[in-house]
Amino acid sequence: MAKPADLVELGFDLTENNTGPYFRLDNETAGRLNNTDWVLGGTIFFDVTSRVKSYSIKRGKSRQLDRYATGQASIVFDNNDRAFDPTFEASPYYGQIIPRRDIRITSGSVIQYFGSVDDWNLNFEPNGNNNAEAVCSDALRTLANQTLSDFTNVSQLSGARVTAVLEREEIKWSRPTEIDPGRQTLGADVVASNTNALAYLQLVEASEPGALFMSKAGSLVFRDRDVSPISDSPVLADDGTGINYQGMKVVYGSELLYNTIDITSKITGETASAINALSQGIYGELTLSQTGLLMEETADAQELADYYSAIYSSPEFRFESVNVALNELSTANQNKVLDFELGTVVKIIFTPGNPATAPAIEKFAEIIRLDHTADSTFHFVSIGFATLDGSVFVLDDAVFGRIGTGVLGF
Repeated sequence: MAKPADLVELGFDLTENNTGPYFRLDNETAGRLNNTDWVLGGTIFFDVTSRVKSYSIKRGKSRQLDRYATGQASIVFDNNDRAFDPTFEASPYYGQIIPRRDIRITSGSVIQYFGSVDDWNLNFEPNGNNNAEAVCSDALRTLANQTLSDFTNVSQLSGARVTAVLEREEIKWSRPTEIDPGRQTLGADVVASNTNALAYLQLVEASEPGALFMSKAGSLVFRDRDVSPISDSPVLADDGTGINYQGMKVVYGSELLYNTIDITSKITGETASAINALSQGIYGELTLSQTGLLMEETADAQELADYYSAIYSSPEFRFESVNVALNELSTANQNKVLDFELGTVVKIIFTPGNPATAPAIEKFAEIIRLDHTADSTFHFVSIGFATLDGSVFVLDDAVFGRIGTGVLGF
């Protein structure tokens, strides 16, 4: 099976280069008034796919309790004709090979990455095999480089707090957003001058607790904790019953094993604790401490401590990651994988042994990492997971709604 078709686009303003669909006075075709095909100017996306040799994308996080990192991408272009040389005046892109140009990568018909160029790295080989590499990051990097002025918040839900920060004069967030309302009420804290904007939003994320990340299409996403898993999910399987994968990695250990939970709210100044004595007796004391959170009431901090105690007090048998070769999948399964986003719930079927020895292990997991590596021939996707063994009880769901499964949440 052929890999999905790629489309790589760079945002250039080539008005002065007479390149692209720009209005041109006195031109019989491009100079027609009241048309929608020839724009007056500004940045538009140009297809540079024919020059791409390979690309890679890295988005997500490694563990359930980590914060989502800035999404990164690297695109290697054929630069033998110096098209991506910023000093070459004959380049069709002259004047635009600069940092902060938008870039968009699409596979199949689904955008897989939207970000901007941080650096252009030029590699000139003696044999004439010259490459240009665009090193890119998504808009979380913008927030990481912005600071807040001093102000005092009002009591509000976490989603409203995210919106309020983005709307502040010093931030002026202009990109699309997907912000859930939030379930946690946050107190009226005082934000100090020069507080890092991303760090503060991640504090809101931890206080919910929820998820804050840039979507692959370029929206800032805030998901509150009221995102329930469903059992009617895509299936990744090694037995032919779902999307085929290779390279299963399994973790069973103490990386997410905690039996003493301490949650401190800066609003109340109090610490809520939850202790699992049975787990301590077996594994010794392992402490998870989160301080400086924004819950308005101590009872809210206690609910979070109790919740973490319920899901992290036993060792975790976790499907950590799998690799998918899109070239080996049907078009329908390729499209399913390309539709995956951070937070997508999947069912995983794994049959260990060589040869595979029944019974298979079946688990539901949340996708927390999506990495792509592609060139002209192959396209591989590495998918990282967080377990859903301690997921929230979902009424009427065939799996997550069974009595005795999951936790009731908070």
